[in-house]
Amino acid sequence: MSARAPDVVIVGRIGAPHGVRGWLRINSFTQPPGNLLEYRPWLIESAHGWSTNHPAEVKPHKQGFVARFAEIGDRDAAGAWSGKHVAIERALLPQLAQDEYYWRDLEGLAVWNRGVELGVVDHLIETGANPVLVVRSDGKGLQRAVRKGAARQTLIPFVDEFVIAVDLGAARIDVSWDEAE
Repeated sequence: MSARAPDVVIVGRIGAPHGVRGWLRINSFTQPPGNLLEYRPWLIESAHGWSTNHPAEVKPHKQGFVARFAEIGDRDAAGAWSGKHVAIERALLPQLAQDEYYWRDLEGLAVWNRGVELGVVDHLIETGANPVLVVRSDGKGLQRAVRKGAARQTLIPFVDEFVIAVDLGAARIDVSWDEAE
């Protein structure tokens, strides 16, 4: 199974080892971050797809968490897990209300600005105030390229003021956006 398999959603990432007994730092991608602890089982990225792993223990630590897995006994073994993604089966996610979307569902959608195709949602970023669509285009959109021939990137706040409609079935987002905004 790949990271983009429709039934798998990445919810975190394993960081560096913590201590000498095999604990690992865990970065949560969920909002709020503690929601990561509610999902079981965790699927850990491997060269062959995803493997099911249950942390034996998870504790809050600074801005994230640390976890211990039974099969990891020391710092060297923990180091082999650093950088791997943590995912869950999509079926474990709660149903959303109308006009709410998981970011993963928005990635790859075409973005149309007042009837002109602007590009495709590459990813989203969280600014603290609101999520922002990062739209990549082939150069026909509104954003000036950093260098000649480069792919262009437009940042559009994902708020009602600029996002007119999201149609997951048509794989399209309609916006009203001026580069100067």
